[in-house]
Amino acid sequence: MSAPLPLRLGVNIDHVATIRNARGGDHPDPVRAAEIVASVGGDGITAHLREDRRHIRDDDLKRIMAATTLPLNLEMAATEEMLEIALRHKPHAACIVPEKREERTTEGGLDAAGQHNHLAPIVGRLNDAGIRVSLFIEPDARQIEAAMRLAAPVVELHTGRYAHLGLDGDAAGVETELKRIADAAALAAKNGIEAHAGHGLTYENVQPIAAIPQLRELNIGHYLIGEAIFIGLEESVRRMRTLMDEVR
Repeated sequence: MSAPLPLRLGVNIDHVATIRNARGGDHPDPVRAAEIVASVGGDGITAHLREDRRHIRDDDLKRIMAATTLPLNLEMAATEEMLEIALRHKPHAACIVPEKREERTTEGGLDAAGQHNHLAPIVGRLNDAGIRVSLFIEPDARQIEAAMRLAAPVVELHTGRYAHLGLDGDAAGVETELKRIADAAALAAKNGIEAHAGHGLTYENVQPIAAIPQLRELNIGHYLIGEAIFIGLEESVRRMRTLMDEVR
């Protein structure tokens, strides 16, 4: 039996910028967070440039890309403004996510199936520019099939429901959702789409997700930045990296 594929860890540094923006100025600098992630075994940086610029700012993207060789995964809404920013900065990857003005964080996956006509030209232009397109979707066959039609090379499976069921103590629900994620990852991989996962992952719940053999990357942010308040960002990332590696 072949060895499992390595599992990458992408670290979302949005909430370093959230703390900075709470007081204005330049501290703490998300670029410094990106440098720390690079130094302790992170495989990529994720940053979500929102319409209201509530955390990451436009100039952060250029500075992050200049400060580290880690690939930048730009989370973005499917808007003309964000498309033009992505085309200008040319990050390694662009993950298209749903975005509502009133939400605190991205809740739920993108309806790639229902928004095919809107998404197709955006995905096409990103692909043409050499930017690796990812779609943040629910672990659902219909959404995987939509990603195939859109020619998106990557999907990121939303693990928020899995995480919330665990917090509610619903063991049966957790197992059902875990199977749904595993089935979606297998379906994506079978059809030549690279499967990632993220949202709500913690030290306590990451290992069953990390053990899914078809997953190639986990993107984790809020929890790691929260833990960094208590144990430092270096240790926070190292501990997550260790937990992931234990099951791969």
